[in-house]
Amino acid sequence: MRSPAADGISIPFPRESVSEAEWNTRVDLAAAFRVASHFGWNNTIYNHISARLPDAPDRMLMNPQGAGWHEMTATSLIKADFEGNDFSDSPLALAPAGRNFHSAIFRLRPDINCVLHIHPVAGVVASAMREPLLAIDQRSAMLQGKISYHAYEGLAQEADEGPRIVDDLGGNRLMIMKNHGLLTVGRTIGEAFAGMHTLVDACDAQLRLMATGREPDILPEKIWRHVQDQAASRRKPDEPGGALEWQMYRRLADRLDPTYRD
Repeated sequence: MRSPAADGISIPFPRESVSEAEWNTRVDLAAAFRVASHFGWNNTIYNHISARLPDAPDRMLMNPQGAGWHEMTATSLIKADFEGNDFSDSPLALAPAGRNFHSAIFRLRPDINCVLHIHPVAGVVASAMREPLLAIDQRSAMLQGKISYHAYEGLAQEADEGPRIVDDLGGNRLMIMKNHGLLTVGRTIGEAFAGMHTLVDACDAQLRLMATGREPDILPEKIWRHVQDQAASRRKPDEPGGALEWQMYRRLADRLDPTYRD
């Protein structure tokens, strides 16, 4: 049974009209939107998650402007290239802000296959602080030295800002966009999603600590580097992170509302 929320934005098309790789990416990406909405990362029609098509690396999938994350489905995602051309039969279109800098990341970073950008309250607060994210717990210890920062330039809809975001990102997969929000990228949807979950939680922990008015007990570099070495020893070198977490997120999406697969 289709949910009422999905009826307004899903654009049914023959399953055989897209490749198996594209369909699987559509389903994974729709699941990411539903779980992100469940976590409260976004409750508006703004912000974006995008994914590169594995069998068409010069094209991406992204949520259309005007649709809430809670109602995203596999068929409602817009397929586009990096030059501004859309290839989906939909009355909805991509927002300029999302299209421009997501496409720039994909174009300039061929190793990246997913981009996730949100404005959660805790992330916005962290982005407005002069200091970088503090090492105050196990989560934030894992992120030390792995977060890039990008100065606020206004609405991220100017085409020339995309390359600057990529330059500031460097070799990292997490970014705090100053006075703006959070950005993660990944070699897989699971890697970008799990990275964002850790980053949001770390920002939220720091926000709650600040609210106490007490002096933080910051972990020394020796300790947070040890934590990172411990984590790295648990997976193969160059293996994308978030694989196990992603299976859990997919199960959660199925329990929440399986119509994301429509």
